[in-house]
Amino acid sequence: MGFIQADPIRAPARAQDLILRHRVNGYCAGQLDSSYPELELEEDILYAYGFLTRRIWQLLQPRQTSGLGVLEKKVFEAVQQLGQTHPRELQTRLGRRRVINDWGGFSSATTRTLERLRHRGLLRIAKRENGIRIYEPARPFDASLMPDERLCRLILAVASVLAPCPEKSLRTIVARYRRWGNPRKAVDELIRNGNLERHTADGISYLWQASRGFHSDASRRVRFLAPFDPLVWDRTRFEHFWGWPYRFEAYTPVAKRVRGYYALPLLWGDRVIGWTNIRVDTTGLNIELGFVTKPSERLAFRSELDREVESFKGFLNLPPSASTSVTWT
Repeated sequence: MGFIQADPIRAPARAQDLILRHRVNGYCAGQLDSSYPELELEEDILYAYGFLTRRIWQLLQPRQTSGLGVLEKKVFEAVQQLGQTHPRELQTRLGRRRVINDWGGFSSATTRTLERLRHRGLLRIAKRENGIRIYEPARPFDASLMPDERLCRLILAVASVLAPCPEKSLRTIVARYRRWGNPRKAVDELIRNGNLERHTADGISYLWQASRGFHSDASRRVRFLAPFDPLVWDRTRFEHFWGWPYRFEAYTPVAKRVRGYYALPLLWGDRVIGWTNIRVDTTGLNIELGFVTKPSERLAFRSELDREVESFKGFLNLPPSASTSVTWT
């Protein structure tokens, strides 16, 4: 895939873990974090924040590395001296002044500066300790690629992850890459030279890499998907394919929620027929299912649902003896 979106909410597991469990045999929650230092990965923004292969991360370089502020220079010099740096170490060195963060709360000024330096491409995430980012100087990148080549490869990387991607959505996403050229013209050229295929269904134009293959048949499986899984990420495509609007409601006021705080799309075969809310407490695993369309093959669905529930227990490292409660609404 080249990219896995990340999200800090764990209800019942982080988005990156939920995405990987369907793509890595025997995957358990937390394995990406524990394996990250040994993998050729970076944390950065492709179309959202997440984990990227080094190959794709290099396409996002170079960044704006000049014009650092006073605190940015001090933090950068400190990390160069320390190597792998916990934000707490900088607070001890440089003070505990707090600033308003992107969520309206407060963060340490040095922690915010670490993130700005990572965004500039000067620092990278070396690993995480209990979910806290540990920083170190960024690794060298391949500077030989011309800007227009970087732009085209980035467009193809996004198109590959989200394929088939509505053309309008892809053009909106890649507009962020203006520093390397004209994204609109680059998409047009990729279509003309055959690197991107275009097909129209019900008046909606879709794009994907010409080399991309698709399975013609979906296995009759039940799957609990992540809210940011590439399969459901684009809401235009979701509504076109499955005929109902799915929304991520964790940041929606409680009174306005329709499906739940962290409702996971419910895939049955090749249809997303509803959603599920999963909660782990002292009594075990509690699963609530909601449906837009009730499954017609009830016995087959229930059998596959049981299979997915048992798989999910293993993914969360729950013992086989843990109790399970499943309710339908």
